[in-house]
Amino acid sequence: MSQKWVIGNWKMNGDLSSNITLLSAITHASGTAKMAVCVPYPYLAQAQVALQGSAVLLAAQDVSQFDKGAYTGEVSASMLKEFGVTMVLVGHSERRSLFGETDDIVAAKAASAIKAGLTPVVCVGETLAERDSGQAKEVVLRQFKAVSDYIGVEGLNQCVLAYEPVWAIGTGLTATPEQAQEVHAWLREAATQAGAVDISILYGGSVKAVNAAEIFGQADVDGGLIGGASLVAEEFTAIYQAI
Repeated sequence: MSQKWVIGNWKMNGDLSSNITLLSAITHASGTAKMAVCVPYPYLAQAQVALQGSAVLLAAQDVSQFDKGAYTGEVSASMLKEFGVTMVLVGHSERRSLFGETDDIVAAKAASAIKAGLTPVVCVGETLAERDSGQAKEVVLRQFKAVSDYIGVEGLNQCVLAYEPVWAIGTGLTATPEQAQEVHAWLREAATQAGAVDISILYGGSVKAVNAAEIFGQADVDGGLIGGASLVAEEFTAIYQAI
């Protein structure tokens, strides 16, 4: 059976003062799912200390596909691991759309994370134009297959998947529970055929406390990748407790 997760993605937000308040609050949340927070690189050391002894896992928002070398501005998986990071996002829609990450780059990043012993949270999702033109399934499964083919079944079994419809990120729009379930079912079938029968598949896209329970109640939705709501302790805790 797949593990249930609620993962917060702070994106480019936070400061030393407010981070402490937020991290302290979420460590007191009680529930049966696993919780992780993806904080910006500069705050990893602070978060490592703040989360010590808690059940909340520390995650990063990106990782280099390279192990080391002349790659100014890049951060390797082994560097992340030294700060207590156990998970890392790869292929987030903002990395794909704003920074030009291709399916091949995302696959290489997933492999780099796995090599260092980190769990990659592999993000896939379609744009509104792709959905409206009937290409949602083709796009999502293409993105998945690029990673699956690169890392193989052994690597895939060390991943978490996150479906994030690009049109529902930071827009206030949310996929209906039925829309989310449909895509999750496609991914579940593809993952099962690839040999990853127990992989966790999360939904990300304007999840809030008011809609979390209905989304998480879908058969193939194993939790959420939470953006803006993860910056508000009460909201994030409520979402966590909805699973």
